[in-house]
Amino acid sequence: MQVFTLFEGSYSVAADKKFIPFDPQTDQAKDRPGSLFIHVQPFLIKLGSHLLLLDTGLGYSNDEGRMILHENIKKVGFEPQDVDYVLMSHLHFDHSGGMVHRTPTGMDLSFPNATYVINRGEWESAFSKTSSSYRTDIFDFVQRNAQIQFVEDSGDLTSEISYILTGGHTPFHQAWFFDDGQDKVFFGGDVLPEPEELVKKFIAKYDYDGRRSMELREEFGKSAAENNWLCLFYHGKSKTTAFVEQNEEGHFKVV
Repeated sequence: MQVFTLFEGSYSVAADKKFIPFDPQTDQAKDRPGSLFIHVQPFLIKLGSHLLLLDTGLGYSNDEGRMILHENIKKVGFEPQDVDYVLMSHLHFDHSGGMVHRTPTGMDLSFPNATYVINRGEWESAFSKTSSSYRTDIFDFVQRNAQIQFVEDSGDLTSEISYILTGGHTPFHQAWFFDDGQDKVFFGGDVLPEPEELVKKFIAKYDYDGRRSMELREEFGKSAAENNWLCLFYHGKSKTTAFVEQNEEGHFKVV
């Protein structure tokens, strides 16, 4: 199994839920009061004959109008049309914006040959809510143009790919687990978005159920340490992929 980090950039986001590019070398955090500062990085996995994309980022384009995510996929030796599955953790804009490529004339499907795998409850919730975290124009386009496979609860997509209904960050958020018999890889989406969240126990205000997310981080961290999972951190700043250790006192260390 091969795992590739597709770094889309650093951004600030305030109450208006707009993601503004942020360059730590030239921009000042004090100039954006009330903002969170995050990294955005989908992941690409080569698993046997399948090419898998885990979440799709914001879908922003570079100065030449090329989609940053597409360019990153090409840099690691693949083409966007090679992607077989787009595996979604949830549908907040910073994870789902790249399902489409916005162009001067409208939208194109970012991964025309892929099956988009989405939790049915998350899909229905996203369409029914007016929150700016969800962009329903994207979902409407995907619904009309993409191959979608809805999943529910927890289960197996293939013998090597499993989805885990977690809730926590959103009511129908799901994590993904990959096991090819040799490597074990875990993608926790926004239930486990940064490695530091394993080290610190806290209830996040941005979660639908912050206590549930905190409990899940403990559960997943313990499993990762015991079973040698490689964990993928979508918003990680210090590390994007890492293994986890747990000492006798129960404290986690990300290595």
